[in-house]
Amino acid sequence: MKKKTGFDRNTTRHWHPATQAVRGGTWRTEHGETSEALFLTSGYTYESAEEVAARFSGDGQGMTYSRLQNPTVAMLEERIALMEGAEACRVQATGMAAMTTALLCQLSAGDHIVAAKAAFGSCRWLVDSLCPRFGIETTVVDGRDNEAWEKAIKPNTKVFFFETPANPTMDIVDMKHVCGLARAHGITSVVDNAFATAVLQRPMEFGADVVAYSATKLMEGQGRVLAGAVCGTEKFINDILLPFQRNTGPNLSPFNAWVVLKGLETLDLRARRQSENALAVGKAIEGRVARMLHPGLASHPQHNLAKSQMDDCGPIFSFVLAGGAAQAMAFLNALELVDISNNIGDARSLCCHPWTTTHYGVSPEARLDMGVDEGMLRINIGLEDPRDVIADLDQALTRVGL
Repeated sequence: MKKKTGFDRNTTRHWHPATQAVRGGTWRTEHGETSEALFLTSGYTYESAEEVAARFSGDGQGMTYSRLQNPTVAMLEERIALMEGAEACRVQATGMAAMTTALLCQLSAGDHIVAAKAAFGSCRWLVDSLCPRFGIETTVVDGRDNEAWEKAIKPNTKVFFFETPANPTMDIVDMKHVCGLARAHGITSVVDNAFATAVLQRPMEFGADVVAYSATKLMEGQGRVLAGAVCGTEKFINDILLPFQRNTGPNLSPFNAWVVLKGLETLDLRARRQSENALAVGKAIEGRVARMLHPGLASHPQHNLAKSQMDDCGPIFSFVLAGGAAQAMAFLNALELVDISNNIGDARSLCCHPWTTTHYGVSPEARLDMGVDEGMLRINIGLEDPRDVIADLDQALTRVGL
Protein backbone atom coordinates (compact mmCIF):
# COMPACT_ATOMS: atom_id res chain seq x y z
CA MET A 1 0.00 0.00 0.00
CA LYS A 2 1.32 3.45 -0.90
CA LYS A 3 1.72 6.24 1.64
CA LYS A 4 -1.62 7.93 0.98
CA THR A 5 -3.69 5.03 -0.37
CA GLY A 6 -5.73 4.95 2.83
CA PHE A 7 -7.12 8.42 2.03
CA ASP A 8 -7.97 7.61 -1.60
CA ARG A 9 -11.74 6.98 -1.54
CA ASN A 10 -11.61 5.86 -5.17
CA THR A 11 -9.68 2.86 -3.89
CA THR A 12 -10.78 2.39 -0.28
CA ARG A 13 -14.53 2.46 -0.96
CA HIS A 14 -14.12 -0.78 -2.91
CA TRP A 15 -12.48 -2.58 0.00
CA HIS A 16 -14.52 -4.92 2.16
CA PRO A 17 -15.39 -3.67 5.68
CA ALA A 18 -12.76 -5.73 7.50
CA THR A 19 -10.05 -4.34 5.21
CA GLN A 20 -11.32 -0.79 5.70
CA ALA A 21 -11.10 -1.25 9.48
CA VAL A 22 -7.43 -2.24 9.24
CA ARG A 23 -6.10 0.03 6.48
CA GLY A 24 -8.61 2.81 5.87
CA GLY A 25 -7.27 6.27 6.67
CA THR A 26 -3.65 5.17 6.95
CA TRP A 27 -1.41 8.08 6.00
CA ARG A 28 2.29 7.20 6.18
CA THR A 29 5.09 9.69 6.61
CA GLU A 30 8.32 9.72 4.62
CA HIS A 31 9.64 7.05 7.02
CA GLY A 32 7.19 4.45 5.71
CA GLU A 33 6.06 3.21 9.13
CA THR A 34 3.63 0.27 9.18
CA SER A 35 1.70 1.39 12.28
CA GLU A 36 0.05 4.80 12.09
CA ALA A 37 2.28 7.60 13.37
CA LEU A 38 1.40 9.34 16.62
CA PHE A 39 1.62 13.13 16.24
CA LEU A 40 1.85 14.61 19.74
CA THR A 41 1.77 18.29 18.86
CA SER A 42 -0.51 21.17 19.72
CA GLY A 43 0.51 23.37 16.79
CA TYR A 44 2.41 23.54 13.53
CA THR A 45 5.08 25.68 11.88
CA TYR A 46 5.08 27.27 8.45
CA GLU A 47 7.63 28.20 5.83
CA SER A 48 6.21 31.70 5.41
CA ALA A 49 3.63 34.14 6.69
CA GLU A 50 1.81 33.77 3.38
CA GLU A 51 1.54 30.02 3.86
CA VAL A 52 -0.11 30.26 7.27
CA ALA A 53 -2.46 32.99 6.02
CA ALA A 54 -3.51 30.75 3.14
CA ARG A 55 -4.19 27.84 5.46
CA PHE A 56 -6.33 29.92 7.80
CA SER A 57 -8.30 31.42 4.89
CA GLY A 58 -8.90 27.97 3.40
CA ASP A 59 -6.96 28.71 0.25
CA GLY A 60 -4.05 26.47 1.27
CA GLN A 61 -3.81 22.86 2.42
CA GLY A 62 -2.32 21.79 5.73
CA MET A 63 -2.72 21.78 9.50
CA THR A 64 -3.11 24.93 11.59
CA TYR A 65 -3.85 23.92 15.19
CA SER A 66 -4.63 20.58 16.81
CA ARG A 67 -8.04 21.78 17.99
CA LEU A 68 -8.92 21.81 14.28
CA GLN A 69 -6.70 19.15 12.71
CA ASN A 70 -4.12 16.59 13.74
CA PRO A 71 -2.67 13.93 11.43
CA THR A 72 -3.35 11.01 13.81
CA VAL A 73 -6.87 12.23 14.52
CA ALA A 74 -7.49 12.76 10.80
CA MET A 75 -6.56 9.14 10.13
CA LEU A 76 -9.13 7.95 12.67
CA GLU A 77 -11.81 10.24 11.23
CA GLU A 78 -11.25 8.93 7.71
CA ARG A 79 -11.30 5.31 8.88
CA ILE A 80 -14.56 5.69 10.80
CA ALA A 81 -16.22 7.58 7.93
CA LEU A 82 -15.15 4.88 5.49
CA MET A 83 -16.48 2.09 7.69
CA GLU A 84 -19.75 3.97 8.24
CA GLY A 85 -20.27 4.72 4.57
CA ALA A 86 -20.32 8.44 5.42
CA GLU A 87 -18.84 11.34 3.52
CA ALA A 88 -17.10 12.73 6.61
CA CYS A 89 -16.48 12.25 10.32
CA ARG A 90 -15.26 14.30 13.25
CA VAL A 91 -14.11 12.67 16.47
CA GLN A 92 -14.61 14.02 19.97
CA ALA A 93 -13.12 13.53 23.42
CA THR A 94 -15.88 11.22 24.70
CA GLY A 95 -19.11 9.60 23.58
CA MET A 96 -21.16 12.21 25.41
CA ALA A 97 -19.12 14.98 23.78
CA ALA A 98 -20.15 13.42 20.47
CA MET A 99 -23.84 13.31 21.42
CA THR A 100 -23.78 16.88 22.73
CA THR A 101 -21.99 18.16 19.65
CA ALA A 102 -24.27 16.30 17.25
CA LEU A 103 -27.32 17.92 18.82
CA LEU A 104 -26.25 21.41 19.87
CA CYS A 105 -24.41 22.17 16.63
CA GLN A 106 -27.76 22.23 14.83
CA LEU A 107 -30.27 23.33 17.48
CA SER A 108 -31.17 26.83 18.68
CA ALA A 109 -33.67 28.36 21.08
CA GLY A 110 -37.16 27.82 19.71
CA ASP A 111 -36.33 24.54 17.97
CA HIS A 112 -37.92 21.20 18.91
CA ILE A 113 -36.31 17.77 19.30
CA VAL A 114 -38.12 14.42 19.46
CA ALA A 115 -36.19 11.68 21.23
CA ALA A 116 -36.80 8.06 22.11
CA LYS A 117 -37.40 7.75 25.84
CA ALA A 118 -35.30 4.59 26.17
CA ALA A 119 -31.73 5.86 26.11
CA PHE A 120 -28.48 6.04 28.02
CA GLY A 121 -28.95 8.11 31.18
CA SER A 122 -26.69 10.98 30.07
CA CYS A 123 -28.45 11.16 26.70
CA ARG A 124 -31.76 11.50 28.51
CA TRP A 125 -30.19 14.26 30.61
CA LEU A 126 -29.30 16.13 27.42
CA VAL A 127 -32.90 15.91 26.28
CA ASP A 128 -34.63 16.39 29.62
CA SER A 129 -32.35 18.96 31.28
CA LEU A 130 -29.75 20.59 29.02
CA CYS A 131 -31.77 21.36 25.89
CA PRO A 132 -34.69 23.00 27.75
CA ARG A 133 -32.18 25.16 29.65
CA PHE A 134 -31.33 26.81 26.31
CA GLY A 135 -34.89 27.19 25.08
CA ILE A 136 -34.96 24.01 22.99
CA GLU A 137 -38.30 22.24 23.27
CA THR A 138 -38.20 18.47 23.76
CA THR A 139 -40.61 15.56 23.48
CA VAL A 140 -39.82 11.96 24.40
CA VAL A 141 -41.71 9.11 22.76
CA ASP A 142 -41.73 5.34 22.80
CA GLY A 143 -39.15 4.75 20.07
CA ARG A 144 -40.75 1.42 19.18
CA ASP A 145 -44.02 3.14 18.24
CA ASN A 146 -43.79 4.42 14.66
CA GLU A 147 -46.98 6.44 15.01
CA ALA A 148 -45.67 8.20 18.12
CA TRP A 149 -42.84 9.77 16.13
CA GLU A 150 -45.25 11.19 13.58
CA LYS A 151 -47.67 12.48 16.21
CA ALA A 152 -44.84 14.30 18.00
CA ILE A 153 -43.80 16.36 14.95
CA LYS A 154 -44.36 20.11 15.24
CA PRO A 155 -43.64 22.95 12.79
CA ASN A 156 -40.41 23.68 14.70
CA THR A 157 -39.17 20.07 14.94
CA LYS A 158 -35.54 19.96 13.79
CA VAL A 159 -34.12 16.67 15.09
CA PHE A 160 -35.11 13.05 15.77
CA PHE A 161 -32.69 11.46 18.25
CA PHE A 162 -32.56 7.80 19.23
CA GLU A 163 -30.32 4.80 19.85
CA THR A 164 -31.01 1.29 18.64
CA PRO A 165 -30.65 -1.08 20.38
CA ALA A 166 -31.43 1.19 23.30
CA ASN A 167 -29.43 1.24 26.51
CA PRO A 168 -30.31 -0.77 28.59
CA THR A 169 -33.80 -1.88 27.58
CA MET A 170 -32.69 -3.17 24.16
CA ASP A 171 -35.63 -1.45 22.44
CA ILE A 172 -35.31 -1.51 18.65
CA VAL A 173 -36.29 1.50 16.53
CA ASP A 174 -37.53 0.90 12.99
CA MET A 175 -34.85 3.02 11.31
CA LYS A 176 -36.24 2.81 7.79
CA HIS A 177 -39.60 4.16 8.93
CA VAL A 178 -38.43 6.75 11.46
CA CYS A 179 -35.56 8.12 9.38
CA GLY A 180 -37.76 8.16 6.29
CA LEU A 181 -40.40 10.08 8.23
CA ALA A 182 -37.77 12.57 9.33
CA ARG A 183 -36.55 13.18 5.79
CA ALA A 184 -40.09 13.62 4.53
CA HIS A 185 -40.54 16.47 7.02
CA GLY A 186 -37.11 18.06 6.65
CA ILE A 187 -36.00 16.78 10.05
CA THR A 188 -32.45 15.58 10.72
CA SER A 189 -32.24 12.08 12.20
CA VAL A 190 -29.39 11.46 14.66
CA VAL A 191 -28.75 7.81 15.55
CA ASP A 192 -26.56 6.63 18.42
CA ASN A 193 -25.02 3.40 17.06
CA ALA A 194 -22.63 2.63 19.93
CA PHE A 195 -24.19 -0.75 20.80
CA ALA A 196 -23.55 -2.09 17.28
CA THR A 197 -20.93 -0.07 15.36
CA ALA A 198 -20.77 -0.18 11.58
CA VAL A 199 -19.67 -3.83 11.75
CA LEU A 200 -23.11 -4.96 12.93
CA GLN A 201 -25.40 -2.12 11.78
CA ARG A 202 -25.10 0.78 9.34
CA PRO A 203 -27.88 3.30 10.08
CA MET A 204 -27.17 5.39 6.98
CA GLU A 205 -28.27 2.45 4.84
CA PHE A 206 -31.68 2.87 6.50
CA GLY A 207 -31.85 6.63 5.93
CA ALA A 208 -30.09 8.10 8.97
CA ASP A 209 -28.59 11.55 8.39
CA VAL A 210 -26.13 11.58 11.28
CA VAL A 211 -24.58 8.67 13.19
CA ALA A 212 -22.96 9.29 16.57
CA TYR A 213 -20.75 7.07 18.70
CA SER A 214 -19.15 6.48 21.99
CA ALA A 215 -15.99 5.03 20.45
CA THR A 216 -14.99 4.19 24.03
CA LYS A 217 -17.13 1.10 23.64
CA LEU A 218 -16.75 -1.56 20.93
CA MET A 219 -14.56 0.56 18.66
CA GLU A 220 -11.77 0.84 21.24
CA GLY A 221 -12.86 -2.39 22.84
CA GLN A 222 -10.40 -2.86 25.68
CA GLY A 223 -11.38 -0.27 28.27
CA ARG A 224 -8.35 1.97 27.78
CA VAL A 225 -9.43 5.41 26.56
CA LEU A 226 -12.47 7.62 26.02
CA ALA A 227 -13.50 8.76 22.53
CA GLY A 228 -16.53 9.80 20.48
CA ALA A 229 -17.38 10.30 16.82
CA VAL A 230 -20.02 11.93 14.62
CA CYS A 231 -20.52 10.95 10.97
CA GLY A 232 -22.54 12.68 8.27
CA THR A 233 -22.40 14.45 4.94
CA GLU A 234 -19.48 16.75 4.20
CA LYS A 235 -21.89 19.69 4.36
CA PHE A 236 -23.18 18.72 7.80
CA ILE A 237 -19.75 17.94 9.24
CA ASN A 238 -17.89 20.91 7.74
CA ASP A 239 -20.56 23.61 7.70
CA ILE A 240 -22.68 22.79 10.76
CA LEU A 241 -20.73 20.60 13.18
CA LEU A 242 -17.16 21.86 12.65
CA PRO A 243 -17.80 25.52 13.60
CA PHE A 244 -19.35 24.33 16.88
CA GLN A 245 -16.53 21.90 17.60
CA ARG A 246 -13.77 24.29 16.59
CA ASN A 247 -15.03 27.00 18.92
CA THR A 248 -16.10 24.87 21.89
CA GLY A 249 -13.20 22.40 21.84
CA PRO A 250 -14.49 18.88 22.65
CA ASN A 251 -11.56 17.43 20.72
CA LEU A 252 -10.00 13.99 20.92
CA SER A 253 -6.33 13.76 21.89
CA PRO A 254 -3.92 12.27 19.32
CA PHE A 255 -2.91 9.49 21.72
CA ASN A 256 -6.51 8.41 22.29
CA ALA A 257 -7.13 8.56 18.54
CA TRP A 258 -4.15 6.27 17.99
CA VAL A 259 -5.45 3.78 20.57
CA VAL A 260 -8.87 3.69 18.86
CA LEU A 261 -7.17 3.18 15.49
CA LYS A 262 -5.51 0.09 16.95
CA GLY A 263 -8.85 -1.08 18.34
CA LEU A 264 -10.56 -0.78 14.97
CA GLU A 265 -8.10 -3.26 13.46
CA THR A 266 -9.76 -6.08 15.44
CA LEU A 267 -13.29 -4.68 15.65
CA ASP A 268 -14.78 -7.00 13.03
CA LEU A 269 -13.39 -10.07 14.78
CA ARG A 270 -14.32 -8.92 18.28
CA ALA A 271 -17.84 -7.71 17.49
CA ARG A 272 -18.80 -10.92 15.74
CA ARG A 273 -17.26 -13.26 18.32
CA GLN A 274 -18.72 -11.32 21.22
CA SER A 275 -22.13 -11.38 19.54
CA GLU A 276 -21.85 -15.14 19.14
CA ASN A 277 -20.83 -15.51 22.78
CA ALA A 278 -23.67 -13.26 23.95
CA LEU A 279 -26.25 -15.32 22.10
CA ALA A 280 -24.94 -18.51 23.71
CA VAL A 281 -25.00 -16.94 27.17
CA GLY A 282 -28.46 -15.47 26.66
CA LYS A 283 -29.87 -18.83 25.62
CA ALA A 284 -28.26 -20.52 28.63
CA ILE A 285 -29.78 -18.27 31.29
CA GLU A 286 -33.06 -17.26 29.67
CA GLY A 287 -35.10 -19.81 31.62
CA ARG A 288 -33.56 -18.72 34.92
CA VAL A 289 -34.58 -15.04 34.89
CA ALA A 290 -37.93 -13.26 35.10
CA ARG A 291 -37.44 -11.45 31.79
CA MET A 292 -34.78 -11.65 29.08
CA LEU A 293 -34.07 -8.67 26.82
CA HIS A 294 -31.85 -9.95 24.01
CA PRO A 295 -32.74 -8.92 20.42
CA GLY A 296 -31.03 -12.04 19.07
CA LEU A 297 -33.46 -14.35 20.87
CA ALA A 298 -36.88 -15.19 19.48
CA SER A 299 -38.41 -14.17 22.82
CA HIS A 300 -37.58 -10.51 22.16
CA PRO A 301 -40.75 -8.76 20.89
CA GLN A 302 -38.78 -7.01 18.15
CA HIS A 303 -36.55 -9.93 17.21
CA ASN A 304 -37.52 -9.88 13.53
CA LEU A 305 -36.97 -6.13 13.23
CA ALA A 306 -33.58 -6.44 14.88
CA LYS A 307 -32.56 -9.22 12.49
CA SER A 308 -33.67 -7.12 9.51
CA GLN A 309 -31.48 -4.16 10.56
CA MET A 310 -28.47 -5.83 12.14
CA ASP A 311 -25.93 -8.31 10.83
CA ASP A 312 -25.72 -9.64 14.37
CA CYS A 313 -27.29 -8.50 17.62
CA GLY A 314 -24.20 -7.48 19.53
CA PRO A 315 -22.50 -8.39 22.80
CA ILE A 316 -24.87 -6.54 25.14
CA PHE A 317 -28.20 -7.57 26.58
CA SER A 318 -30.25 -7.09 29.73
CA PHE A 319 -32.33 -9.29 31.98
CA VAL A 320 -34.61 -8.74 34.94
CA LEU A 321 -34.66 -10.51 38.29
CA ALA A 322 -38.03 -10.68 40.05
CA GLY A 323 -36.49 -9.87 43.42
CA GLY A 324 -35.80 -6.27 42.50
CA ALA A 325 -32.74 -4.26 43.52
CA ALA A 326 -31.83 -6.46 46.48
CA GLN A 327 -31.67 -9.61 44.39
CA ALA A 328 -29.92 -7.82 41.51
CA MET A 329 -27.20 -6.48 43.78
CA ALA A 330 -26.80 -9.84 45.51
CA PHE A 331 -26.33 -11.39 42.07
CA LEU A 332 -23.60 -8.87 41.21
CA ASN A 333 -21.86 -9.55 44.51
CA ALA A 334 -21.92 -13.29 43.79
CA LEU A 335 -20.08 -12.98 40.46
CA GLU A 336 -16.57 -14.42 40.45
CA LEU A 337 -15.42 -14.12 36.81
CA VAL A 338 -17.60 -11.36 35.36
CA ASP A 339 -16.62 -7.88 36.54
CA ILE A 340 -19.02 -5.38 38.07
CA SER A 341 -18.57 -2.40 35.76
CA ASN A 342 -20.74 0.18 34.02
CA ASN A 343 -18.74 0.09 30.76
CA ILE A 344 -19.78 -1.86 27.65
CA GLY A 345 -18.12 -3.09 24.47
CA ASP A 346 -15.08 -4.34 26.37
CA ALA A 347 -13.29 -7.60 25.56
CA ARG A 348 -14.05 -8.60 29.16
CA SER A 349 -17.51 -9.59 30.37
CA LEU A 350 -18.99 -6.80 32.51
CA CYS A 351 -22.28 -6.47 34.36
CA CYS A 352 -24.02 -3.55 36.07
CA HIS A 353 -27.24 -2.45 37.74
CA PRO A 354 -28.56 0.45 35.61
CA TRP A 355 -30.99 1.66 38.29
CA THR A 356 -28.09 2.64 40.57
CA THR A 357 -25.41 3.40 37.96
CA THR A 358 -25.89 4.42 34.33
CA HIS A 359 -29.43 5.72 34.86
CA TYR A 360 -29.14 7.00 38.42
CA GLY A 361 -29.19 10.60 37.14
CA VAL A 362 -32.62 10.07 35.57
CA SER A 363 -35.65 10.49 37.82
CA PRO A 364 -37.18 7.25 39.17
CA GLU A 365 -40.38 8.04 37.28
CA ALA A 366 -38.51 8.46 33.99
CA ARG A 367 -36.53 5.28 34.62
CA LEU A 368 -39.70 3.27 35.07
CA ASP A 369 -41.33 4.97 32.08
CA MET A 370 -38.43 3.98 29.80
CA GLY A 371 -38.55 0.39 31.05
CA VAL A 372 -35.66 0.41 33.52
CA ASP A 373 -36.80 -1.22 36.75
CA GLU A 374 -34.95 -2.02 39.95
CA GLY A 375 -34.40 -5.67 39.08
CA MET A 376 -32.75 -5.04 35.71
CA LEU A 377 -29.15 -6.02 35.03
CA ARG A 378 -27.19 -5.14 31.88
CA ILE A 379 -24.37 -7.40 30.76
CA ASN A 380 -21.62 -7.07 28.18
CA ILE A 381 -20.31 -10.45 27.05
CA GLY A 382 -16.61 -10.44 26.24
CA LEU A 383 -14.12 -12.73 24.56
CA GLU A 384 -13.81 -15.29 27.34
CA ASP A 385 -14.94 -18.83 26.59
CA PRO A 386 -18.73 -18.52 26.92
CA ARG A 387 -18.81 -21.75 28.92
CA ASP A 388 -16.90 -20.04 31.70
CA VAL A 389 -19.20 -17.01 31.64
CA ILE A 390 -22.26 -19.27 31.73
CA ALA A 391 -20.81 -21.18 34.69
CA ASP A 392 -20.24 -17.94 36.58
CA LEU A 393 -23.74 -16.63 35.90
CA ASP A 394 -25.16 -20.03 36.82
CA GLN A 395 -23.51 -20.09 40.23
CA ALA A 396 -24.47 -16.46 40.89
CA LEU A 397 -28.11 -17.14 39.99
CA THR A 398 -28.09 -20.22 42.23
CA ARG A 399 -26.70 -18.19 45.14
CA VAL A 400 -29.60 -15.71 44.87
CA GLY A 401 -32.17 -18.51 44.77
CA LEU A 402 -32.75 -18.81 41.03
